[in-house]
Amino acid sequence: MPVPRITSVQPLRAVEGGAITIRGEDLLGDASASSPPNITLGDVVSRISFASQSAIVVQVPAGLCGGRTAVRLDGPSGETAFVEIGYPVATGVHQVDSPVIDKTGRLYVTYSGTRGERSPVSVFRVRNDGYREPFVTGIINATSLVFGPDGTLHVSSRFEGAVYRVATDGASDVVASDLGVACGMAFGNDGSLYVGDRSGTVFRVSESGATSTFANLPESVAAFHLAWGQDEALYVTAPTLSSYDNVYRIDQSGKVDLLSSDFGRPQGLAFDEQGVLHVVEALAGCSGVYRLGADGKRTRVVSGPNLVGLNFDPLGGLVVASGETAYRFDGDRNASGRPPE
Repeated sequence: MPVPRITSVQPLRAVEGGAITIRGEDLLGDASASSPPNITLGDVVSRISFASQSAIVVQVPAGLCGGRTAVRLDGPSGETAFVEIGYPVATGVHQVDSPVIDKTGRLYVTYSGTRGERSPVSVFRVRNDGYREPFVTGIINATSLVFGPDGTLHVSSRFEGAVYRVATDGASDVVASDLGVACGMAFGNDGSLYVGDRSGTVFRVSESGATSTFANLPESVAAFHLAWGQDEALYVTAPTLSSYDNVYRIDQSGKVDLLSSDFGRPQGLAFDEQGVLHVVEALAGCSGVYRLGADGKRTRVVSGPNLVGLNFDPLGGLVVASGETAYRFDGDRNASGRPPE
């Protein structure tokens, strides 16, 4: 009888509801068996959506503890690999862009609400001990978050077309207005704030507060998402009704170049500590976080449904967010995804 063997698991990170692919040899064992073997993540049997001798696709079940988790193939061989499961750090939120993380590792998430909804809390802060506390109130449809060069939190309001600066006590004041449907934000190295208007304009707000048009893109049906790269360029996603959407690169002169057109519904984006761009893909069936290489090749590094944003923790971890939940990965770089030697 053939002995099953796991050779890899992709991707190596996932959240509940995400799909992971186990690859190997003779994974079904006896070809005459009436059903595929059970696959357990931790101690929970996972639902199989596809199975062959060389690949099995399973869905990450709810209720796992998170962290480095064993993936086991039922049977005498007990073949085992490992993945990292994100654990929820903030639930019951309404996130429409990427969360942000301050220098101490504290996480900031929004409760954006439906258009015009005045939520009791606009921004929550999640402390390092896991306690979630109200931090900002009074901003209608808090949309995107970014820290300025001095470490001050800024929040956009798509309803008001404004950007607020938030003091350490949570008090806020308007620093820019008349920005259309203000969504994603990013600070450039010149100290200017760049703000995406869902109707297609990217604004530049100078340190003095003067506002000008920086670039123009096709309008978005959802939101603009912005990130500033180490190459002194602005990167933008703006989901439309098209089958495939673009990731744009805008140089300092405002010239727009197409970086990638391989995403079905790109959302939040962020750069890791090596300067590699990561983009959230929200299209059903391939949803997750993708690493976009210099050659344009995209590789899924996190699997999860309904994701809208991500950010890298200055302390070495990663946070991804769906519309309702933020998940943290603790940065365990030792998980190879391969069975032990």
